Amino acid sequence: MNIASYTILGIPNFVLLTIAIIAALVFFVNRVRHLYIVLRIGKEDDRFKEPGERIKAVLKRILLQICVLKDVTRNDLAGIGHATIFYGFLCFAFSYIFMFARGFIPGLSFHLLGGAFAHYFPLILDIAGLLVMTAVIWGLTRRYIVKPPRLELSLEAVLILGWIFSLMLFHFIMEGFEINTDPHEMPTLAFMGAAFAGFFANIETTTQEALFVASWWIHVLLVLGFMVLIPYSKHLHLLLAPFNIYFKSREPKGALVPILDMEEAETFGVCNIEEYTWKQLLDLYCCAHCGRCDINCPAYLSEKPLSPKDLLNDLKVHLLEKASFLLENKNGGDEETKEYEGPSLIGDVISEDKIWACVTCGSCIEQCPVCNEHVQKIIDMRRYLVLMESKFPSEVQVVFKNMENNSNPWGIGWATRADWAKDLGVKIMSDDSDVDILYWVGCAGSFDERNKKISTSLVNIFNKAGVNFGILGAEEKCCGDSARRIGNEYLFQMLAMETIEILKNYNVKKIVTQCPHCFNTLKNEYPQFGGDFEVVHTTEFIMDLIEKGKLKLTKPIDKTVAYHDSCYLGRYNAIYDAPRKILEGIPGINIVEMDRNRNKSMCCGAGGGRMWMEEHLGKRINEMRLQDALDANPNMVCTACPYCLTMFEDAIKEKGVEESLAGKDIVELVEEATA
Repeated sequence: MNIASYTILGIPNFVLLTIAIIAALVFFVNRVRHLYIVLRIGKEDDRFKEPGERIKAVLKRILLQICVLKDVTRNDLAGIGHATIFYGFLCFAFSYIFMFARGFIPGLSFHLLGGAFAHYFPLILDIAGLLVMTAVIWGLTRRYIVKPPRLELSLEAVLILGWIFSLMLFHFIMEGFEINTDPHEMPTLAFMGAAFAGFFANIETTTQEALFVASWWIHVLLVLGFMVLIPYSKHLHLLLAPFNIYFKSREPKGALVPILDMEEAETFGVCNIEEYTWKQLLDLYCCAHCGRCDINCPAYLSEKPLSPKDLLNDLKVHLLEKASFLLENKNGGDEETKEYEGPSLIGDVISEDKIWACVTCGSCIEQCPVCNEHVQKIIDMRRYLVLMESKFPSEVQVVFKNMENNSNPWGIGWATRADWAKDLGVKIMSDDSDVDILYWVGCAGSFDERNKKISTSLVNIFNKAGVNFGILGAEEKCCGDSARRIGNEYLFQMLAMETIEILKNYNVKKIVTQCPHCFNTLKNEYPQFGGDFEVVHTTEFIMDLIEKGKLKLTKPIDKTVAYHDSCYLGRYNAIYDAPRKILEGIPGINIVEMDRNRNKSMCCGAGGGRMWMEEHLGKRINEMRLQDALDANPNMVCTACPYCLTMFEDAIKEKGVEESLAGKDIVELVEEATA
């Protein structure tokens, strides 16, 4: 039909369409421009390196919908619905361009394009539209009948779903009227359009022509309205998610952003929203409130005040409020004329309890479909509290003092760090540095009575395999992981720089460590300060020894074992297979998986410096994680992290299940199997 030639109240259709498009663009561009200006109040952030890899990441996550499909489980099919709507809209993208073009070009229709396209494209659109409508109905059903815990009921979500449903419905209505009034449309395979055409068959042709134009206009206005609505709603992520994914950090997952000007900086950390970088502020725009970050957050699940989803939303609301004030109160664009008197970022917007509840497990980042980076924001606020206000949980004061005076959180004399190895014949680097690897024992392996047994087991394994190794002994210091994640960046950098100098003096090339926190820090964070070493976790090192035939697992261990994935070994460093392969190679062991495992493993509760803090609020995280193990019905829970082992054994005692469940480190099982 010739839409462009129609007139409404004497005004040509193309004139009215032009006005509608311009009006929609004005609202859209004005809002996007404002959001961009708001972003620019943030600090600079270099996120432009490796453009090729960044583009690949966007195409993979967006076009393949990896961002949502990776989370599909038997209990949550939301990702399939999301992908269906996305691919459906991709099909309609050309259709909408064509639909608008018809308002300007007289007589334009699909059949003019000829060939298979004109024959089959309407069919594709009908299939896509029907699938999208089905996904919308399922989405509404989930929200109001199934009601998964991660979703909050909101009028905006219903409005968006209803809008999408209406777009599909009016496509079919418009198609039905056109089939009845344009003989060229009859040969198409548009089955939904044909069904609607049959429904409208008894309406007079002239009336159908008018209704076609009316439905076309409603469809046009729905499309334009949707475009305008997006930047004003939480569905802004539809527009900005590709950019957020593109600007995702290319640094190792486990590495926090350093403060590079410790000596010159006047302030540390973040206490004002504008002190975040523009990329951190972009995260706030992109949060879709989907709740995926909450469903595996130990703090949230244990009824602490922290919700990663609410954290980003609260920051976004505060950003838009304060940015409006800052932008309106500039003197010549340079100086603020008034001081902001609204709510403070720390205390009013984000309570200190929320800041200290985080265990930095990284699950929120792992599960987020649009690559938001939650943990760094919390660490930045911790840095302000610790370095500028000296405000932190009281027990942390002792930990900082112990690290400063004795280079370990326990505060045990630094000179006794190698006492556990006195009778094992272990080389000390200061006596003999002719070694192939440096065994980084870590504070837990050096001072904690339970974990000293694991260090001894590892030494025995090294000796059986003929590994030429040594330890730093009294020269080894805390790697600084806890100090950094609690927010004491100054103490971390002091420990790191001293350690890097020691390692370089001994010309260390390869380091093996049993603690995932030490492993992550040495491997991913020391390079920020010039400490580039090959760092290997014991599970990978032992697996390599087994594969090379230097270590044989021959003694059966008749146990049913549930392996717990440490956050800093698993999520942050993707080491999932080596520990399992080792356990599979031990005769007699039957491995059972906890319901939450691998990248969805639940934290033991000790990360982010929480190892040294009391758990005053909500449920105890380690007891919740122990319940995951008990549900798998093993008689042994196995870890590859000293913190995790401590937390599990504490929970086992607290629950009184010592007789039915034991806690072991994987190193202990390997030693037993090689005896």
